[in-house]
Formats: sequence, structure tokens, C-alpha cells
Amino acid sequence: MRLLPIPARAPVLALAGLSTAAAAALLLGAPLEYVALAAGVLLALGLVLAGFDLWQSLRLWRAAPLRIERNLPGAFSLGVPTVLTLTLVNEGAQAWRVSVFDELDTHFAFEGLPQEHTVPALSRIAIRYTATATQRGVARFGATQLRWRTRLGCFEVRQTLGEPRRLRVYPNFAALARYAWLSGDRRLAQIGIKTYAQRGLGTDFRQLADYKTGDSLRHIDWKATQRQRRPIVREFQDDRDQCVLFLLDCGRRMRADEGAPAQQADGNVGTSHFDEALNALMLLSYVALKEGDEVGAMTFGCPPQERRDFAPRKGSATLNALMNRLHDIQPGATHSDYLLAAQELLRVQKRRALVIVLTNFRDEDAAELRPAIKLLRRKHLVLVASLRERVIGRIASQPLVHARDAVDVAAAHLFDQSRRDAFARVVGNDPLSVDVEPADLAVALVNRYHAVKRAGLL
Repeated sequence: MRLLPIPARAPVLALAGLSTAAAAALLLGAPLEYVALAAGVLLALGLVLAGFDLWQSLRLWRAAPLRIERNLPGAFSLGVPTVLTLTLVNEGAQAWRVSVFDELDTHFAFEGLPQEHTVPALSRIAIRYTATATQRGVARFGATQLRWRTRLGCFEVRQTLGEPRRLRVYPNFAALARYAWLSGDRRLAQIGIKTYAQRGLGTDFRQLADYKTGDSLRHIDWKATQRQRRPIVREFQDDRDQCVLFLLDCGRRMRADEGAPAQQADGNVGTSHFDEALNALMLLSYVALKEGDEVGAMTFGCPPQERRDFAPRKGSATLNALMNRLHDIQPGATHSDYLLAAQELLRVQKRRALVIVLTNFRDEDAAELRPAIKLLRRKHLVLVASLRERVIGRIASQPLVHARDAVDVAAAHLFDQSRRDAFARVVGNDPLSVDVEPADLAVALVNRYHAVKRAGLL
């Protein structure tokens, strides 16, 4: 452990006071030799005292130094405040006055640092602070910076404790957790999801269950009812073993970031368009996996060496594996080639799938996106999900306070209508595709997925 002594404020002020007193004495006519002698003696005594203080304190510290225990989570979730704990352990017979600062990654906002504490002898104290990740990916936590005072307060000694660590920052799990909670109570309508798996629907037999009010009488299993001596019904589920494949745009269109508005009704925190797309991908992946379908993903619009592919698969571990594959990807500055992405998907995905294209559509993209969709539709069911800027809706709905506001509102309506017309020309008469604001994307995709399952389009 490298120790770096720094003069404390008290001795620096004392030295400044001595210099001021000597200067004042000279101005008042005191003999120079007497002033120099007195100042020299006091300075020498001060240096001896400071040296002894530093030597004695270093000896006591090396005999029983403080230990740091840092409790970090296995991973962070984007935009979610996390309480972290540092524990200072003093196994010696001396109390120490310390100042603590933790080296956080630059993409973290924090509250509660630095902190000053007195750590009594033979004790341990816990220091808590809040850290919030502002960017996905791999975050680096450095060592803990500690500054402790010597016994007489002449110096503050700085040193580092603990080892650096690397942790992952995942997309926000708030929407997924809220969906799982509400689906158990059948209250998904609270977050705008209109359809969900209901008892008695679908074609695949799932299990036998006790009859409940509202169950169809035609699903009663009379043999099981006779054996159990209570009403038993057959539960069915939608067709399984189908495939949902995400085609995620990582080009310059997805770099749009309108800031972080207030928390949304679904529990999600407003972030960039790309982060919202990942949140929606994660939620729909969870829903599809619960339905027994396969989930896969491909990225496009990024350099070949940065492309991420995830072959479709099912199972409870698939969601974690998918997030480990995509959690640190960021949109780049390159133009997205929709046709090339469609050709690559057709090359690797032979089985029919629900292909969900997550992008940020513009009028000028129509000439490239239309042939790509046409090519994909030859074999797959295609759902284009485009993200629309929130600011357009806010401008279009603002009150007309001044005369110039009318121009802004009219321009916003004109731009929005032009975008809708261009999107309609690209997707054709397709009721599945959506063009929504980022905060509404996750719910829209889940509703479209349920519609596809009900209609048996796959």
C-alpha cells in the first residue's frame, strides 16, 4: 500500500501565522537577528513535532491498518439507483479519523461521497452511498481512496485500499419486473397490454386445473372430475416452438437521445432511443420465452467486427445469455444497410420466424427499407418497429400562446404526417408494424406478439 503524507490544514495555518508574526515584528522595528532566531527555533520545534507525529502515526498504522470491505452487486441496471456499502474495519487499539472516496466509473452518477468518519478502536463502521449507471456496458470500479489523519493532526496520509473490479451494466429491468408481477395477478391492462394468455385458449394441451368461475364448460374433463370429485378443466396454451428473431439497428439513426424524462407508467426510466429498443427487446424476449418460443437476435448498421449474433433458442437461461451478448453494444455513426441485413438474415435463418426490425425510420430510408422488407416477407413474418421522437408530439400539442407558436405547431403536424405517410408506403397494409414513441415501444411489441399468436400467423 503506497502511503502519501500531505500537510494538514492546521500546521500550514501555523506556519502562515509564524511568517505573519515575524513580518509584523520586523515592521514594528524588532531586531532582525532576534526575529530570525525566534522564528527559527519555533520552526525547528514545529518540524520536530511534525516529524515525530508522522513517524509515530505510521508505526501505529503499519501495526494495525484499517481494512476495507466493499460490497458490490453482481451487475447494475441502467438508470436504477443502487446503494453500495463500504465497511471500514479497525482491528487496532487506536481510533482513526478518515475521509473515504470510492473510485467509480465515469459513467456513474453518485450521491454520498466523500464521507468523513472516526473509526473507533476494535470496531467496524459501514459507509453507504448511492450510485446510478448512466450508460450500459462494462463499468470499472477502482480502488477505494482513503485519507487518514496522524495522531497530532499534522498530516493527512493518502492511500488506496481494495482491488479494482469490472462489472456489467445491463438494460433497465423495471419494465420486465413489472410485467412479471402484473401478469401473475392478470392486471396487465394497467401498463397497456391488452391481451395475454388466458385459460382455455390455444390449441396445445397444457395441464389439468381446478375449475374457476368463467372457465368454459366445454373444457371440463369429466373423467378427471369423477376421479377427483370436484370440477376439473383442461388448460390449453398457444402453439409453441415458434421463433421470434430481432433485427436490431445499431446505426446512426439509433443514436437519438432526447434526455431522461420522468419515470414512465410502466416503471421504466426514460433513456436514449437505443436503450428503449433494448428494453423492449428484453421484455418481449421474456414474454416469448414464457410462451415456449425461441428467441434470437442479429445486429446491423455497425462494423462487421462489432456485429452481434444470437442464434434462436429457448429455455430459462436464454434471456440472461441474450443480455450478456447485447448489454454493452452501442449505436455507431455508420449508415444502416437494410437490404444487406435482410440478405444476411435469410442466409442464416432458414426456418420461418417472426422477424422484428427495430429501427428509427426516416422518409429518406424508404427506398432502402422497402426492398429489404419485401425480401424478408418471402419467407418470414415481418414486424417493423420504428421509434418516433417525443419532441414532435410535444411541439404539436403545445398551446398557441404567441403567433410564432402557430408556425411551430403546423410544422410539427406536417412533419409527423409526412413521416406517417412514408412509413405506410414502406410497410404497406401491414397492421403489425408500429411507429411509436420510445416509451410505448415495449407495450406495443408485446401486444403485436400476442396478436400474432392468437391469429396463428406463424
